[in-house]
Amino acid sequence: MRKIMASLDIGSSSLKLIVGEVVKKKLNILAVAEVESRGVKKGKIVSEENFLISLEEVFKKGEEIIGLKIAQVIVNVPQADAEFLVSEGSINVATENNVITGREIIDVLQDAVNNQIGSNMELVNIMPVSFKVDKDKITNNPKGMIGNKLMVKVVLAIAPKRSIYPILDCLEKLNIEVLDISFGAMGDYYALKKEKMANEIGVIVNLGEDTTSLAVINRGSLTNVKVLELGSANIDNDISFIYKVTTKEARHLKENLALAHKRLAVAADCEIVTNKLGEEIKINQYELSEIVMSRIEEILNVAKKQINLLTKKEISYIIFTGGLTEIVDFSLVLEEIFGKNVILGRMNEIGVRNNKYSTAVGMIKYYAERMKLKGKDFSIFDIEDQKEFSGMHKKINVNDSSVLGKLFGYFFDN
Repeated sequence: MRKIMASLDIGSSSLKLIVGEVVKKKLNILAVAEVESRGVKKGKIVSEENFLISLEEVFKKGEEIIGLKIAQVIVNVPQADAEFLVSEGSINVATENNVITGREIIDVLQDAVNNQIGSNMELVNIMPVSFKVDKDKITNNPKGMIGNKLMVKVVLAIAPKRSIYPILDCLEKLNIEVLDISFGAMGDYYALKKEKMANEIGVIVNLGEDTTSLAVINRGSLTNVKVLELGSANIDNDISFIYKVTTKEARHLKENLALAHKRLAVAADCEIVTNKLGEEIKINQYELSEIVMSRIEEILNVAKKQINLLTKKEISYIIFTGGLTEIVDFSLVLEEIFGKNVILGRMNEIGVRNNKYSTAVGMIKYYAERMKLKGKDFSIFDIEDQKEFSGMHKKINVNDSSVLGKLFGYFFDN
């Protein structure tokens, strides 16, 4: 079976739907759909009616590209109110010859979760720190090992139901089944991680539209998240205020004329726009870049202070991602604030070579790794559906039945 999965990144600027196929350790992108995010502010739904319009639009675009109905998805949920717990679980191995299988791994993870989560909270990510077989065999993957007892130490990432369920309810109204939920930080980590990072402590910084998230990753486990209410939209507002242009025009200037650092900006490069007063004004690249650089410096300086507060442990890496990092010469201002020992993330997959896709791409990789640990195959399309890939532009049968999304039990059953 081909391992095909879809992920939905709910951002304040846009909704991004990606369909990808995992082949060994490589992710091949099959479809990318992106639409304006309506009814969403700082990752949370503020208007269900408008959000549903954007949801319908992004799934329609994705289905037109892939040629099939997309009825299952992984989705990110707000992480501003995230909490983290360390827990342990253990089970007796009762298989033939005491060989540990994916079923035992699922059972021991479930034991680690039992009675740990309050009634108003929901499990978002469960991250195994280590497994132990009997008393002395410590491993990251016990599948295939032989023993009488299997134990696990995990980090549980949880969030209030009030911030998660509105998203799930909207997807359910469209008959979209949520296979998994995740914090965006886990997606960013899996999109950008290198092999050596599995044994290191680091920070992933995502500079988005309304917010900047700082995530501490301890040997592959998300252990802390801080969300700052600063992002790309602040730059748009600065440009809009100073030049008296619309927010839409300000975003265009930021993305097409400005540089993140004024060092290489050229005053002779200009663009003529009409402001909100009906006046034609000339905006030059150097002055515009000064405005952009000033706000980026502020965001990075605040992030730097917060990183020092998030963890007292030695940090081996700091990686930056998110749409704001795509502004030309962002690396110059990043180096001035953080020095040379930071990494500007780069997406390598064809079709998504932009840091704004890191969350959506990484969620698929995270899900694939979790299924591999459990010894399970996965695909949002069955065998018959997969045969349809040879006819990419066939009309979608809107009468096909789709599975109604159910959250309860999603984690251990998938």
